[in-house]
Amino acid sequence: MPVPPSAVADSYARLTEVFPGLAVTELGPGERAPQGGGWVAAAALAGGGADLDAFLEWDDAQVLRDYGQRARPDVVASFGLHRYAWPACLLITVPWFLHRRVPRYPVTHVSYDRTAGRMAVRPASFACLPGDPAVALPGARVVADEEALRAEVRGAVAEHLEPLLAAFGPRMRRRGRALWGTATDEVVEGLWYVAHLLGEEERARRELELLLPGATRPYAGSAAFRELTGPDGERLPTRDRASCCMFYTVRPADTCVTCPRTCDAERVAKLATTAVS
Repeated sequence: MPVPPSAVADSYARLTEVFPGLAVTELGPGERAPQGGGWVAAAALAGGGADLDAFLEWDDAQVLRDYGQRARPDVVASFGLHRYAWPACLLITVPWFLHRRVPRYPVTHVSYDRTAGRMAVRPASFACLPGDPAVALPGARVVADEEALRAEVRGAVAEHLEPLLAAFGPRMRRRGRALWGTATDEVVEGLWYVAHLLGEEERARRELELLLPGATRPYAGSAAFRELTGPDGERLPTRDRASCCMFYTVRPADTCVTCPRTCDAERVAKLATTAVS
């Protein structure tokens, strides 16, 4: 089996194939991170200053443009974190899900252009299993088994998100467990969505239940999947979010199907309609 050009290149190519809204570029040695235009460095967001202010101005303007009203500052910050963290988590979870490789990206190694759906990453180390041909690549770290690799996923996501949660948290008026509940939801719902596009939704649910079974600090809660029964007896998978995205503050009647505020009867109605369409 030939070794790919990088440990995660094939994973990112497959991600963009099924989800063209996100393209990932790996930076070469000595190559500068992209700047200007819509690009922002993750480290700049984690700094919590003018760069974060500018980032959230986009969310504020988007809510006003699309819904004709302003959102509360904490809601704007919640939207902004989601729009960064959702794709950022995929940088780690997709290579794990597809090829059993877990890259490490400190905030200094990632840049994001949400206006064009692009991320740029600077490869560093990655974890893999024994027997993976990628062990020959620079930065490879072999771990013992699948559970050790799951621990690497949890650790890599936490390493990347922790400084960002510290920056966004005060603006969101959340801290501690509430922030890590948000992180839990970004990990689960991002991969669940991409796995659906890949035609591997059921496997993703099994994998995510093992990844986040609960009591895996600093994460709050578990993958929390469950099934409801539709009007014709069909199985309708859903989950219970550990946090609220706060969209109800903008559109009270239009809650997410996995929102803690959405009752099962309403979930069944929404899921059944989606299945038919």
